[in-house]
Amino acid sequence: MRKKLLSAVLIAGMMLSLSSCAKKSQEVISDMAGSDDTLTVYAWDDNFNIPALKAAEKDYKQVNPNFELNIVNMGNSDAIEDAVEDAYKAKDFSSLPDIVLFQDHSIQKYVKAYSGSFMSVEDAIVDWDNLGSDKVSYSVVNGVHYGFPVDSGTTIFAYRVDILKECGYTLEDVTDITWKEFDEIGKDVYQKTGKYLISAIGKDNDLIYMMLQAEGESQFRSGSPFIVGNEKLKEVVETIVQLANDNVLYLAEDWDDYVDNAIGNDMVAGVYDGNWIISAIQQVKANSGKWEITYAPTFTGIPGYASNGGSSLCVTSNCKNSMLAKDFLAYTFGGGSAIDGSSITYDDALLNAGVVGSCVAAAGSDVYTQGVEYFNNQPIYATIVEYSQLVPSVEQSDYHYVCRKYMSQAVLDIIENGTDIDEALATAETEYKKETEPKY
Repeated sequence: MRKKLLSAVLIAGMMLSLSSCAKKSQEVISDMAGSDDTLTVYAWDDNFNIPALKAAEKDYKQVNPNFELNIVNMGNSDAIEDAVEDAYKAKDFSSLPDIVLFQDHSIQKYVKAYSGSFMSVEDAIVDWDNLGSDKVSYSVVNGVHYGFPVDSGTTIFAYRVDILKECGYTLEDVTDITWKEFDEIGKDVYQKTGKYLISAIGKDNDLIYMMLQAEGESQFRSGSPFIVGNEKLKEVVETIVQLANDNVLYLAEDWDDYVDNAIGNDMVAGVYDGNWIISAIQQVKANSGKWEITYAPTFTGIPGYASNGGSSLCVTSNCKNSMLAKDFLAYTFGGGSAIDGSSITYDDALLNAGVVGSCVAAAGSDVYTQGVEYFNNQPIYATIVEYSQLVPSVEQSDYHYVCRKYMSQAVLDIIENGTDIDEALATAETEYKKETEPKY
């Protein structure tokens, strides 16, 4: 049986904690009266992150009417990373804004490699436990917090329940199951309808990481790649290969093939990815009411929770009013304004841009708990926040995407070339080390 939404008692407890934080936050704001109330942030994406920042500005103005947020659209995350690199190399951080938006998987790399570029936010008044341990872990370096989460990358497994019904199944039949059971159902669905039950991008295969995290395991151990000898990772790869060979998994050529073809052209009856994939699912208006979500299978059949993607906000060393920056971020994205179970930051970001946050107390609002028509009136957003609290924290690495590249190639080599799995994994680890080890 699927887990119920977080209990009212738990949410009430979170709200009490946040209420205390919010009161302290407002005291901090009053102490800053007369200071410069403008902050500049580098961000990207007019359809996602920037509307979330505008919602946060609106929220913070409720307690600091003079506050202004100057949002600079840098076009993409690479441009922001380049700006940090340039400032560090020049030993001059004056070119940086007060706050920068960073991809979660890049934060640890830049905090470590470009020492002094970012400020610790350890002293911010925020209940970190309220934001999901996995999400927060991406911006923690040596036990110190450096970022505030903007969105939740928590995964969902969405299914076309009309197609499942056509094949004799319900959502319950694909919930609390093993990957082996999933494969059997998927083979039946493909035979009856010609539709795959899952898809992933072949050359950028996030399925490997998500399946592994749901098992509580990582591709890294003590800062080194953990590929050879990682039996759980080997089991993940074996399963992905089996799913592909059984026509249960469609390996897309690229992002466009994944979103526009596999999902947009109804090639699949299931989608497993970070919840940001919801907008891609909803592009097919005719399928409204035909989708529902649950969590992923695992090797044992227990609920599979994972995360994929997402970004966080970091305060740069050039910030002249770090007290204001930290208080703004703590009050908004940190959940400080959610003292009554509702937050302008979280509600408006969801309504205007589909940004699902990770603050458990904010998920008590009417915006989060209402049923979503496209997903057969499931309250999917409150459910996603619930999932976000259950994602296991696993070891992260500065070279997450390098590992993804070589692990994806290993899977393709096995499927397309018949390469032995142990040989493919050994090659992946060797190539990873070649690219990441210092060259003197």
